[in-house]
Amino acid sequence: MKRTITALGTAAALLLSLAACSAPAGEASSSPAQEATEQTLILSDQSVTLDGQAITGSGAVTVSNDIVYYQSGMGQDYGEGEAADAHTPEEAQAHTVVTIRQPGTYRVSGVLSAGQLAVDLGEDARTDSQAVVTLILDGVDITCTVAPAVIFYNVFECDTDWVACDGDSGKYVAASTMDTSAAGANVILADGSVNNISGSYVAKIYKEGTDDKLHKYDGAFYSKMSMNLGGQTEGTGVLNITAENEGLDTELHLTINGGTINIQAQNDGINVNEDDVSVVTINGGTLQINAGLGEEGDGIDSNGCLVINGGNVYAMANDRTPDGGLDADGDILINGGYVVAVGNQNGAVSAGSRQQYRSMNLASPLPAGSNVVLSDPEEGEVLSFTTEKDCQSILFSSPDLKEDTDYTLTADGQAQQYTEGGGGPFGAKGGQRPDGSTPPPDGQRPDGATPPPDGQRPEPPEDRDGSKARPPKPQESQPEPSGS
Repeated sequence: MKRTITALGTAAALLLSLAACSAPAGEASSSPAQEATEQTLILSDQSVTLDGQAITGSGAVTVSNDIVYYQSGMGQDYGEGEAADAHTPEEAQAHTVVTIRQPGTYRVSGVLSAGQLAVDLGEDARTDSQAVVTLILDGVDITCTVAPAVIFYNVFECDTDWVACDGDSGKYVAASTMDTSAAGANVILADGSVNNISGSYVAKIYKEGTDDKLHKYDGAFYSKMSMNLGGQTEGTGVLNITAENEGLDTELHLTINGGTINIQAQNDGINVNEDDVSVVTINGGTLQINAGLGEEGDGIDSNGCLVINGGNVYAMANDRTPDGGLDADGDILINGGYVVAVGNQNGAVSAGSRQQYRSMNLASPLPAGSNVVLSDPEEGEVLSFTTEKDCQSILFSSPDLKEDTDYTLTADGQAQQYTEGGGGPFGAKGGQRPDGSTPPPDGQRPDGATPPPDGQRPEPPEDRDGSKARPPKPQESQPEPSGS
């Protein structure tokens, strides 16, 4: 079956727009907060309203100009930021900060041309299972030039064990079954909506009199707690993130269940940053990541594990550094989905993966603009795309890949020499993972759930005349990134 990635003209549009995938386009968040009564929050530079009433004082939502940012001129005892990371008080106070302070489900729309949407349920929220906020983004446009445009500070944290990716303690399986459904930070992309988030970051600020961290928020869309992100029933919601540093970040776990997420980031596209603990889990949706637009950056970077169970994932890394489309300090498990990762050095996929993959490390770099084709000697092309950056490592995984098959890689019609960084389980299904555990049987996801029948999955375009199947363009292309 042919799979074609169509270059859409600019890096801003990214390379991937898939009608064919191995999982539903969208899966609604499983957070119980989703079923709660919705409140309608409308953002505006002039007046923010909650359920039609202007917000004027304390309550479930507050409006202020108080924002956490790295202040200029504070001296070496203040933090680790450099001049480029710092902002004046006047620049910071020009932002409107809308803060959600009570649990619930908030349908959010509107524009903050200089502002931030924050969630802070208080310091005790971390251990309170009722401290759950679900944001239904339904046509949001937020720009913040001094800090993340969206941030969850204090909500319930569903993981208290912190051992998910600690292989030494025999918890390997926990990475592939990480359950964040009870997390206090939830984001749902409303069907048919387009949501634009353009954000900055906060360099490390010390606790007074120490060099311990008080604040440090690297991503344009950020959570200090585990976070779920998904689509509604049809999975047609779109989230565009343009990041001055990193794109979509959490300090613990991140689970993506659906929707279309387009990320352009100067540094990492997605990052979860608790060493040997954090897990990125992708169950569905479409991710299009153009990372490393600045000096460095991976497409998806986990300081713990990365698990892909379904969906469409295309991730580009920086083309001048040894970064990859996929990178993890722990295991990278590919159990399903359609995955293309491009960079100079992709992370190694773990032997416990349940889906075939090809990790191709090229003998010499490919320049941007190269037409790359991976071919099956019997069925022809299985992958075709045009590089938008120089690259030397290509990772591809698809349900269409077969065991024990010699695939040919060409660039502009010329055969390419490469070494295999791995080729999938090669008949190991039903075998054992490195920790001695047994992967789930075919037809089941790692959590034991059964995927929807094939008839419910989007089908690839047909090749009626033998020409390459070309998927439709994205619902909304990504805006050009702001300067670094």
